[in-house]
Amino acid sequence: MQEAFIKLWNNCKSVPPEKAKSFLFTIINNSTLNDIKHRKVVLKFQRKKPKEYTNETPEFILEESEYLQKYERALAKLPEGQRVAFLLNRVEGKRHKEIAEMLQLSRKAVEKRIYKALESLRKDLDEI
Repeated sequence: MQEAFIKLWNNCKSVPPEKAKSFLFTIINNSTLNDIKHRKVVLKFQRKKPKEYTNETPEFILEESEYLQKYERALAKLPEGQRVAFLLNRVEGKRHKEIAEMLQLSRKAVEKRIYKALESLRKDLDEI
């Protein structure tokens, strides 16, 4: 509010006395609207999280990377037939029938390979 009186004082030559009241009202109104706009912008940016923001702790990120390394080592230890069938099914989302046609195997053979791969991975990753 002090600002309004200072602006009136600085512009006293150009503001006639009969319009001083409306001049003060306009300055205060504009100042209030500007303050509300500013608060909206501040709230908007407080809600927005930076692109690098994550809820994950450094410990979690480290554990995740260690788990990924163990998972990759466990996958590498699988026999190629099991690994191929498992990856086609779990990563690429292929059905057992599609995998059987691709690998020229029976559907039961594909199911057995995937089952064995899962069993082996569970055993290798059990400690996690």
